[in-house]
Amino acid sequence: MLEKIAHKLTRKPRLVVMIAVLLLIPSILGAAFTHINYDILSYLPQDLDSAKGEALLEDPFHMAATTMLIVEGMPPEYSNRLLEQVKEVPGVSGAIWISNLVGIQIPQEMIPEDIRDIFFSGDATMMIVQYEQPGASEATMKAIGQVRSLCNKNCFLAGFSVFTKDTRDLITKEMPMYVVVAVLLAMVAMCAMMDSWLLPVALTLSIGLAVIYNFGTNIFLGQISFITQAIAAVLQLGVTMDYSIFLYDRYMEELHHYDDKRDAMSTAIVAAFKSLTGSSMTTIAGFLALCFMRLTLGRDIGLVMAKGVVLGVVTVILVLPSILLLMDQKLQKYRHPTLKPNLSRVNTFIIRHRKAFVALFLLLFFPAVYANNHTQVYYKLDESLPQDMPSIVSTNKLKDEFGMACTHFIVMKDGLSHADMLELTQAIEEVPGITSVVSYDKLLPTGIPDFFIPDSIKALCKKDGYQMMMVNSSYVTASDEVAKQLDTLNTLLKSYDPDAYITGEGAMTADLITTADVDFTVTSYLSILAILILVALTFRSIGIPILLVATIELAIFINQGIPYFTGTSIAFVAPTVIGCVQLGATVDYAILMTTRFQEELQKGHDRLEAIHIAACSADTSIITSALVFFCSTLGVSLVSTMDIVGDICRMLSRGAIISALVSIFILPSVLAVFEPVVARTTLHWRTPKPRRSSRRACLPEQKTAIPAADTVSDAVSAGDSLSGKTSDAAETH
Repeated sequence: MLEKIAHKLTRKPRLVVMIAVLLLIPSILGAAFTHINYDILSYLPQDLDSAKGEALLEDPFHMAATTMLIVEGMPPEYSNRLLEQVKEVPGVSGAIWISNLVGIQIPQEMIPEDIRDIFFSGDATMMIVQYEQPGASEATMKAIGQVRSLCNKNCFLAGFSVFTKDTRDLITKEMPMYVVVAVLLAMVAMCAMMDSWLLPVALTLSIGLAVIYNFGTNIFLGQISFITQAIAAVLQLGVTMDYSIFLYDRYMEELHHYDDKRDAMSTAIVAAFKSLTGSSMTTIAGFLALCFMRLTLGRDIGLVMAKGVVLGVVTVILVLPSILLLMDQKLQKYRHPTLKPNLSRVNTFIIRHRKAFVALFLLLFFPAVYANNHTQVYYKLDESLPQDMPSIVSTNKLKDEFGMACTHFIVMKDGLSHADMLELTQAIEEVPGITSVVSYDKLLPTGIPDFFIPDSIKALCKKDGYQMMMVNSSYVTASDEVAKQLDTLNTLLKSYDPDAYITGEGAMTADLITTADVDFTVTSYLSILAILILVALTFRSIGIPILLVATIELAIFINQGIPYFTGTSIAFVAPTVIGCVQLGATVDYAILMTTRFQEELQKGHDRLEAIHIAACSADTSIITSALVFFCSTLGVSLVSTMDIVGDICRMLSRGAIISALVSIFILPSVLAVFEPVVARTTLHWRTPKPRRSSRRACLPEQKTAIPAADTVSDAVSAGDSLSGKTSDAAETH
């Protein structure tokens, strides 16, 4: 069946390419209509108290999107006029300032101190602006833009919704630049490692189709996060590039066996399908492990990237062959020398000193694990943005002038007496770090009947049997101090109302930290377990998956442990993304080399000859793939002004190099030294058997010049003689 499909594909290349291009139309439309979620806190589990409180803030209070408007050095008349203009903005449900309470004619000194401290600080005053729709909605984003347009240079709009808008604007501005830089640098790397100037163009066109298909089909998910949107294209480029390289390499190999290039491509398609479907499963499994996170951001990234890998493989199998056939004459015409290194001597040295490299592997493992476990991460999202952004500047003013580094919202039943509420308010104000409390009972002067209070104040604090309190804190979001403060407030609040909730950026970020810590640990173990099972099934072995995963994890631990030694912190999502991507990429390198090692053993070579041949045949593929991934992700890390994107791409680029080095220097030594153990724990390890479906399994001879078996054996034996040891060939056979 597969052979028939491959035959038909190669006979109609123009039709295949035309269909692929036509599929871009619905894909582009799907991408355009896919909602992008810029609110990471919305991915929290909905059974948490902070999430339940956020839902009540939205309905009935319409305060899930609340911003603070600071006006500096302007007369009360300007502030009052601005207040009335803000109320008229579509999407704004209300705005509160001192004029709602006592008017602007009363001198500031005559306003009760508790109320004055909420709305005034020096020559600055503050308004509270509420919006009709959720904080990350399109309506709220437009309303924030219009509110800003009403303000002069002395006005500063702060709040999580404003931060979300600035994040969206920045991503929208930088996203095209990420893709352009990644593609250009990837093509430079491919031009250096491939023998045709146009081959990078052909491969990039194929991957570009897969990326657009992936973004277009995101519409079926409903929405994706801005983090996924920012990194998905670059990750898909890096992860699926080697699939394209494999198909082309296999095609070039088959050309020598067929007179008709279409028959050669048909055979290459069949071989590629069998290899890539098995190899890509490990990468897909790593991404799907993210779906088990309670923090649904993991499911967002995992589904999009797993889908991207599947579409990448499908595009390589179905579309790339037609592109290569149509461009074949040009590809052959514009050939050039490559920079492919011959690592035969390096591999001879590695195998000669294999026990030393295994010792190095063991010595590096434990400090790498320790550093990985002690790398500091940050959860405060504004730390990842340029500090001159308007929302960051406004937040800093809110902190410095009003002591509002963080705002908690308390939602509780409207059942406590006025005296109890005043008592609770006073108790909250005495909690360390609390700077002010806005509540209905505090704004209600003693002895004034309820019906004298303006409706705007009632709507702010009381609705549908619930009441809301706004508690301002001098402690920064995601800090240990605010976590302790929230624990104290929760204990105090539950003593008055067991069904009360604390929400807001501080409370939701605290829950994010707790949830993510557990999620990342579970995801790491699940992804490792999935790889272990898949590799065990691929090789029918117990020993091989343990050796390969241990080697791969060393590369990951080194990469994620480097920030510990440099004293830097990384974005909280980086370790999970890095772990899955690097695990998926490196296991491909490991499977490639292990499969070739097994093939050479089955041909009758001793283990030292076999590992030398396997290493020489795999090194070029590993270096090419790693170099492309390194260049594309490094470029994005250099141009991105968002640390959360920069951190991920910087670690991915570094991880590509580390994985390549571990695969080239450590893995061959581990396989050679532990081969007797592998032979005892693997079915049909040394005995010839039907050719298995494994990635790049039949690629070898064209990659690099491999020394003859006698030369390899002589080189290795000479090394052993110098160290006073005999060749391990006798141990193998």
